[in-house]
Amino acid sequence: MPETAVKKNQEMTVTIEDLTYEGLGVAKVDGYPLFIEDALPGEEVLIRVVKPLKQYGFARVQKRLTDSPDRVEVTSRAYTQTGIAPLQHLAYPAQLKFKEEQIRQLYKKSHLDIEVLPSIGMANPTGYRNKAQVPVRDINGMLQTGFYKKRSHELIPIDDFFIQDPKIDQAIMMVRDRLREYHVPAYDERKNTGVIRHIMVRRGYYSHEMMIVLVSRVWDVPHLDEIVADITKMMPEVTSIVLNRNSKPTNVILGPSTRTLFGKDYLTDELLGSKFHISPLSFYQVNPTQTEVLYTKAVEQAGLTGNEVVIDAYSGIGTISLTMARHAKHVYGVEVVPDAVADARVNAELNDIHNVTFEVGKAEDVMQTWKDQNLQADVLMVDPPRKGLDPSFVEAVGYMLPKKMVYVSCNPATLARDIHALEEFGYQATTTQPVDMFPQTQHIESITVLTR
Repeated sequence: MPETAVKKNQEMTVTIEDLTYEGLGVAKVDGYPLFIEDALPGEEVLIRVVKPLKQYGFARVQKRLTDSPDRVEVTSRAYTQTGIAPLQHLAYPAQLKFKEEQIRQLYKKSHLDIEVLPSIGMANPTGYRNKAQVPVRDINGMLQTGFYKKRSHELIPIDDFFIQDPKIDQAIMMVRDRLREYHVPAYDERKNTGVIRHIMVRRGYYSHEMMIVLVSRVWDVPHLDEIVADITKMMPEVTSIVLNRNSKPTNVILGPSTRTLFGKDYLTDELLGSKFHISPLSFYQVNPTQTEVLYTKAVEQAGLTGNEVVIDAYSGIGTISLTMARHAKHVYGVEVVPDAVADARVNAELNDIHNVTFEVGKAEDVMQTWKDQNLQADVLMVDPPRKGLDPSFVEAVGYMLPKKMVYVSCNPATLARDIHALEEFGYQATTTQPVDMFPQTQHIESITVLTR
């Protein structure tokens, strides 16, 4: 075993120099980095080394000797242990600065000269999530709901999830109590036995409609009719109850097939004046107030005057497409998930918006076809997943050459990489606007405009 600068269980006093992307404090011992939970820059702490690895190690705070002026009282240790709110000990204005700084550092590393504007935060950075997916497990013979301890499958029972709409928390407790009352077995992932795996709840921010999805290993759930009857009697705002079957031993939450047990097979909500039907498996942004801020900024930065042709790659159920269609000549949306495209078409009808076209397919393939049919895009809108843009997608951008690109990113590392790749086709960015979609967590959402 090679020598490290520190030994396991060694205690020492260190000063925290920085925060990692995940919000862990960083201290260095002879250049050897130690990552420490619940420690902020400038704090002097007595630590114990818990895991020394070759290049870096992990340590635990034994005692804080000094406090950062940015430290706030922790609401519950469980939120840090489970990763629900890893930044809860950091004052909200400092969280916003931390997120801007993450983007700045990545740009600096990538030799990109792009100004990072101040993050747009929330008036109330708690209770914002409109969707919850909580595991159901058996702990000492009792069915429990909660969240997994980080990097483990040990469930920590939680009643108040801090960043979720409090009405969703109430619904989870109520469903949990019904499952207990009727002795419905919780899922056992080691044996792939038992019944209920997860409870998923969605709530419309404006409509206040609520959808409850029971994720089960089997279709045949004991006392299902009674449970459904109880839920609807006790929670009149529930407009939809759905059973989702996931029989495979997997970490994926939702299975491919669903059955509507009560009410509608979708939830209705509003976003910037448009109504949306959201089906159980569809992606929909989880922070409704900040989504409106994000999309308003994206439309502003696209500089739409009503004469532009816009392509919305990764168009989902049409949230950005329909928002932009109100300000553009025509919007073409492309999405790889057929159900989402079906939803998007319904949503266009629902809002009486006719200057939109939705296609199923991989964005890079469909865009090349459109280009071959002489479609010229003024603005390309992209909101890719965390892995960023595929190299083949960047190639398609180089083939199509839209005048302007609006890049909504949820991962600054892949954003910096993609901006570099797009520079080869003459695209340049001058500013990035962070919008805090996920307060109390390390996640960073931003908008960057690239022009040729």
